[in-house]
Amino acid sequence: MSVTPESKSVLKERIGEVISARMEKTIVVRVERRMPHPKYKKIVRLQKKFYAHDEEKKAKEGDTVRIIECRPLSRLKRWKLVEVVKQAEAPLEVVS
Repeated sequence: MSVTPESKSVLKERIGEVISARMEKTIVVRVERRMPHPKYKKIVRLQKKFYAHDEEKKAKEGDTVRIIECRPLSRLKRWKLVEVVKQAEAPLEVVS
């Protein structure tokens, strides 16, 4: 069975910032979205954390990454790293 673009299932994709890369082959990505409050109609920012699999350990803290939905890999991991969209800027060295 071949996969064609028409028959391909639509997988969820998110872009967010890496807030932790301390685990082995796992990153934590914060995805922020904006939506109007249901009652007051003010635009509010909502944040959610996703645990994603990073096989080559490419992502570092502060990077902007693209993740895609996948099968469950562990209790919390249901996403995979697709690409690093933007590298984090190196922090400035403080000379004392």
